[in-house]
Amino acid sequence: MAQQEDVFKKLVSHCKEYGFVFPSSEIYDGLAAVYDYGQMGVELKNNIKKYWWDSMVLLNDNIVGIDSSIFMHPTIWKASGHVDAFNDPLIDNKDSKKRYRADVLIEDQLAKYDDKIDKEVAKAAKRFGDSFDEAQFRSTNTRVIEHQEKREALHSRFSKALNAGDLEELRQIIVDEEIVCPISGTKNWTEVRQFNLMFSTEMGSTSDGALKVYLRPETAQGIFVNYLNVQKTGRMKIPFGIAQIGKAFRNEIVARQFIFRMREFEQMEMQFFVKPGTELDWFAKWKENRLKWHKALGLGDQKYRFHDHDKLAHYANAATDIEFEMPFGFKEVEGIHSRTNFDLSQHEKFSGKNIKYFDPDLGESYTPYVIETSIGVDRMFLSIMAGSYVEEQLENGETRVVLQLPAALAPIKLAILPLIKKDDLPELAKEIMDDLKFDFKCQYDEKDSIGKRYRRQDAIGTPFCVTVDHQSLEDRTVTIRHRDSMEQERVAISELKAIISAGVSMKELFKKLVK
Repeated sequence: MAQQEDVFKKLVSHCKEYGFVFPSSEIYDGLAAVYDYGQMGVELKNNIKKYWWDSMVLLNDNIVGIDSSIFMHPTIWKASGHVDAFNDPLIDNKDSKKRYRADVLIEDQLAKYDDKIDKEVAKAAKRFGDSFDEAQFRSTNTRVIEHQEKREALHSRFSKALNAGDLEELRQIIVDEEIVCPISGTKNWTEVRQFNLMFSTEMGSTSDGALKVYLRPETAQGIFVNYLNVQKTGRMKIPFGIAQIGKAFRNEIVARQFIFRMREFEQMEMQFFVKPGTELDWFAKWKENRLKWHKALGLGDQKYRFHDHDKLAHYANAATDIEFEMPFGFKEVEGIHSRTNFDLSQHEKFSGKNIKYFDPDLGESYTPYVIETSIGVDRMFLSIMAGSYVEEQLENGETRVVLQLPAALAPIKLAILPLIKKDDLPELAKEIMDDLKFDFKCQYDEKDSIGKRYRRQDAIGTPFCVTVDHQSLEDRTVTIRHRDSMEQERVAISELKAIISAGVSMKELFKKLVK
């Protein structure tokens, strides 16, 4: 675990050093849980968004996109339940004066039981070597069984308290489990209280006439209130989907783990409208479809898993998360939810408008059911960075840090490097750059030794480097270097476009999705 935390610290500093992510307002000592994307980060982020957007609206003829506003009529948030129920259970430690989410403290305690079990298994595996039967050990070892029983008892109690919204029981669990404050080390806890996560502001010019509005805490409601506009103007027939990428805002008290949990973040959401009674079939299809989208990036199938929800939202009849193995454990990057007809029914009730869908095949109107797929762009960014960050020991004894980013998402696709800064090599290199910059994000670099320049490109994840040397002037060939293998080959300048296109095209990713 400590080693993983070490990797995470290195990843955070790598993000800053190479222009991926900066702390927001850093010259003013920063703003907690808010981050800015640097010159490399914004390119990677835009590529992630393009991969998602095109996989939705390009590959599916029944999915279209919208971009709804951040400010919406405040009654929307009353209808959606956010005004009354968008809360976190918070608890304060009286000695450190620090505030924590009660559910997170208990989840961390569950993780400690898992760690204890894993340690017992790892010790036994080391002791018995090849003859080790892990399944048998887990089912027979008394210490493992004891930890497992404690974990299951805690999990059952925790799920029950969460589902019932029982704040007293959540506090009692923290007391019974003897959970201490990480700062003060004491168990001197307050009661658990609910805290609403929405940011509010006022719209209007006078304090008397100002309307209290909210910064949206999710992008989904903008889709729901527009679904009939889209359906009618686009002549859409059910089933159909609406995709959206946009900013959302939550006043997270326990914002932590770098860009994993922020107060200002970006979501990629698709709401898929279906006939009532078919929703669970569509839920299963979208669950499979979305996992395929993640796995197509090639970061390792074993790094993903489904996690079905212990606590279903009151409006959902199925919910699962796709989790990715971050340096701090498996964490949610995407949620897939069967939201029933809750949202549309609520908006119909609160607005007083009829927003039912008329089904021409059935000759009747009904309120569609909805399957939601929702990804945090920032979490996706973090998972890709974490899955790509590699420290390699080379044969010559050196180490190199390489970001093995999926080539289609890499910020820079091609670095063009003249071997030296004279003898017409820079001129030829710039000629190549001027030709290829219309097709790929290229970078020209002539500073430092060729080895140092390769290392810089490895660190930002550039899949191809092209070196222009004296032979290039004679026969118009260059050396192309592949990032992951470090292999080099001699190719004609005229072939570069085709080679790089084949290596960085999103088309290859999309082909995996439609098989």
